[in-house]
Amino acid sequence: MKDIKVLGTGCANCKNTVALIEQVAQTKGVAVTVHKVEDPRDIASYGVLRTPGVVIDGQVVHAGGVPGREKVEQWFAA
Repeated sequence: MKDIKVLGTGCANCKNTVALIEQVAQTKGVAVTVHKVEDPRDIASYGVLRTPGVVIDGQVVHAGGVPGREKVEQWFAA
């Protein structure tokens, strides 16, 4: 199971990112837990300056804008 955090203040891009990650994970048959991190101090603690940001198993893998579907699929390829 992958632990995923979506960093953002709750904007439409953040919500779309959560939905895309959940959709791709389900399609790939990967169990994920998605947490939304909305506190600006918590977001900053990851070094993310542009949201939405995505953290998988403690590592920042994306920041700024909704990631493309192909990129999200790569996160679940391994």
